[in-house]
Amino acid sequence: MKFFARWLRGLASGPDEVYVTERSGVRSLHIGSDTIQSSMRLARPNDLELAYTRSMMAFLLFHEEPQRALVVGLGGGSVVKFIYHRMPWMKIEVVEVNPQVVAVARQQFNLPAAGERVAMHICDGAEYMARAGPAADVILVDGYDGDSQVNQLSSRAFYGACLRRLAARGVLVVNLWGSDRGFNDNLARIEAAFPAGTLCLPAARPGNVIVLAFRDPPGSLGWAGLEPKARELEERYGLEFLKFVQGLRKMNRCDGERLYVA
Repeated sequence: MKFFARWLRGLASGPDEVYVTERSGVRSLHIGSDTIQSSMRLARPNDLELAYTRSMMAFLLFHEEPQRALVVGLGGGSVVKFIYHRMPWMKIEVVEVNPQVVAVARQQFNLPAAGERVAMHICDGAEYMARAGPAADVILVDGYDGDSQVNQLSSRAFYGACLRRLAARGVLVVNLWGSDRGFNDNLARIEAAFPAGTLCLPAARPGNVIVLAFRDPPGSLGWAGLEPKARELEERYGLEFLKFVQGLRKMNRCDGERLYVA
């Protein structure tokens, strides 16, 4: 099986080094380590290749037609591209601290150009979130470097700023590594910042856990309503929403009638 790494010329070496690999028709982004930050199947560049990115779309179970998304941590732009192409009514703000990542996402991963629907901010995500700005219906945070979650994007102050930036019924979506030694502390900070409740969703690939945090109480979450909604969303977007519902059963308090938000 052919495997090659394309080291991008002109990028500084060291812990923040950005490089791209390709294997079996899948192009992947790495930042400072062999850990895959983002992947794109060349034959389907606008699909979500990695299980955890698909699981991040579970917010649609609770907010079906958001109008504005704020994405913190670009990677290869998989989430941005999926929203851009599959939800054409949405406006997207992107915050990424590393200009090299933005350049690679545009050159190698088909990231849409900034324009009327996509605004790109190259700056520190925590500092940006602390500023006043337009409210978002969904905030998606994927703030890992090569080894662990970025401290600035996992503090109580950061999550509090996310809460203030959400519109009514808004949802914060955070990708966590279950194997991260700070997982429990990080989850506790999210729960403390979002008293209306949180849910955890294990991604199909072992290790990733998606946390959904609600600005406002999401109301009764009966299986009789969630499962038909999951079927509808699965047909619309081609993602495994019924499996998302099964995953929510596994990691959260529930009974035979409904799911409970902690």
